[in-house]
Amino acid sequence: MARSTSSSDPAESAGREDRSARVAVTVFPLLVLAAAAIGFLAPGPSLVLLPWVNVLLGIIMFGMGLTLTIPDFALVARRPLPVLIGVVAQFAIMPLVGFGIAFALQLPAELAAGVILVGCAPGGTSSNVITYLSKADTALSVTMTSISTLLAPLLTPLLTLLLAGQYMAVSAADMALTIVKIVLLPVIGGLVVRLLLSRLVDRILPVLPWVSVVAISLVVAAVVANSAEQIVSAGLLVLLAVVLHNGLGYLLGYGTGRLLRQPIRSARTISIEVGMQNSGLAAGLAAQYFSPAAALPGAVFSIWHNLSGAMLAAFYRRTAAKESSTPET
Repeated sequence: MARSTSSSDPAESAGREDRSARVAVTVFPLLVLAAAAIGFLAPGPSLVLLPWVNVLLGIIMFGMGLTLTIPDFALVARRPLPVLIGVVAQFAIMPLVGFGIAFALQLPAELAAGVILVGCAPGGTSSNVITYLSKADTALSVTMTSISTLLAPLLTPLLTLLLAGQYMAVSAADMALTIVKIVLLPVIGGLVVRLLLSRLVDRILPVLPWVSVVAISLVVAAVVANSAEQIVSAGLLVLLAVVLHNGLGYLLGYGTGRLLRQPIRSARTISIEVGMQNSGLAAGLAAQYFSPAAALPGAVFSIWHNLSGAMLAAFYRRTAAKESSTPET
């Protein structure tokens, strides 16, 4: 969930928001894992949520919009190069890595399409908090997530068609329209509400990470319940694909930033942005346009990337003091 520093009492509001976000990002993987377990062990009740997946995703995106402000987008004009690098890396590295993993592991068509769709999704909404906890460049992270999310209605269906079309039929136009409805419109709506009711929104900012936690947990429960049979037969294979996808995203994102001579803090931010996907969106789209099995990689990614993100944040945080004491190049 994106952070904002605008508040009627900036220090107090930011402090509350940061504490809430820190707890949320720690508890988040456990809650999502519990939701997945419930969906697997008690699929009946969880399947009731399946028709509400798009509504839940829209709520998450609306919450993201509420955390955004106009200055978040001004960074594009002030520091265009790192934003450009991050967004291009987001939509180049993860789709191609997903395609490569599907080929290397010889995944069945449905799982291959699901892995690729995860790679074609925009940045994950929890990447901003992971970036903050990593002592990386949070403002840059917010901007990258926002730009990649706004580009998703165009790039996600197009890349999915190009890379996953050989595995399953892709209705790119319908997928684009769905992304507009559950991503673009809610984000813009949240941003407008923030502009009009900034004081009210500032008061509820600490609650917003929890709204995302609950909503994505419900999405995971529904998707897992709908994919229970596939988990039994292909769960370990999907986990391997997800761990490789996420880990290579972190590694190649950081390497791209450093190769293009970005400071360490910016490279860390690019690493997190590239590695953490909006996998809830990918799972919802896969369930709607592909199959229950294709939605499984997105559900597993939702659990894993928050666990790995918390571990990466701890590593980056421990090394921040040492790296800040030496000149960045």
